[in-house]
Amino acid sequence: MSTMHAVRGHRRGGPEQLTYESAPRPVAGAGEVLVTVRSASITSGELGWDATWTDRFDGSGSPRTPVIPSKEVSGVVARLGTGVTEWAPGDEVYGLIPFTRDGAAAEFTAVPAAVLAAKPLQLDHDRAAALPLAGLTAWQGLVRHGGLHPGSRVLVHGGAGGVGSVAVQVAVALGASVTATAAAGAADFVRELGADQVVDYRAERFEEHVKDVDLVLDTVGGDTQDRSWQVLRPGGVLVSIVAPPDPSKQGGVFFVVEPDRAGLEELARLVAEGKLNPRVDRVVPLAEAPGAYAALEEGHRLGKIVLRVS
Repeated sequence: MSTMHAVRGHRRGGPEQLTYESAPRPVAGAGEVLVTVRSASITSGELGWDATWTDRFDGSGSPRTPVIPSKEVSGVVARLGTGVTEWAPGDEVYGLIPFTRDGAAAEFTAVPAAVLAAKPLQLDHDRAAALPLAGLTAWQGLVRHGGLHPGSRVLVHGGAGGVGSVAVQVAVALGASVTATAAAGAADFVRELGADQVVDYRAERFEEHVKDVDLVLDTVGGDTQDRSWQVLRPGGVLVSIVAPPDPSKQGGVFFVVEPDRAGLEELARLVAEGKLNPRVDRVVPLAEAPGAYAALEEGHRLGKIVLRVS
């Protein structure tokens, strides 16, 4: 059996359960592509998801251990499974791997061909890997669930984070006026992304500075989500990726991002037009992935943490 280097978790838990080791190399099944991973991106909270460790989103399915984490991949097509005609070996691709499958913290990963898109030519693999989950979350939250259109007034919570930094850029690119919350030290960074206004959430209450917005994108939850109802105009929408909004309120939406080739192609179009630049906080070698996952829980970052695989 062919082997590869990978990061795996043999028992459910946090970064302390991850080990860099030799593992069986996956084989592309029907409708799948074997990708040589160049870079993979990791996400805060990923090791706590039921889907990371089982074959069901709600955790009621069978355990999948040992698992390989990281759901965002950028790499090169190595082999094709039966029935795959849209890709060829050597194609550069990127995508969001379905959550109940092994991820990209490895030298190779097998991915359904239908969820991959051509890597934006303007991005190297590190920056391309930083885009799929954050980009699709922003796109689906703002456009599909939030109904964003030119002229919309948008509030993005966590504007300096992985999702927030992309959401600010996408909203601006689509013609919205954007206010974002962020720590004071990240304010200039978020303004550079295109935000018209940045509110320091540590020193100010955003509801005292923002009102009558069409759409709130909530990446924080808790009290921040509860207070966000105050700034919505009548008929406005609060979209959360953290927790379901108060069901007694009108206009609340909670969703989980889905792999989506069409969405990736829209993001690539914005990249090609110079309107979207995924931000990378740091790049670390694959072997240091356990420490990188630990760093996700420590403080704030400007963009994503990326694992460089090869």
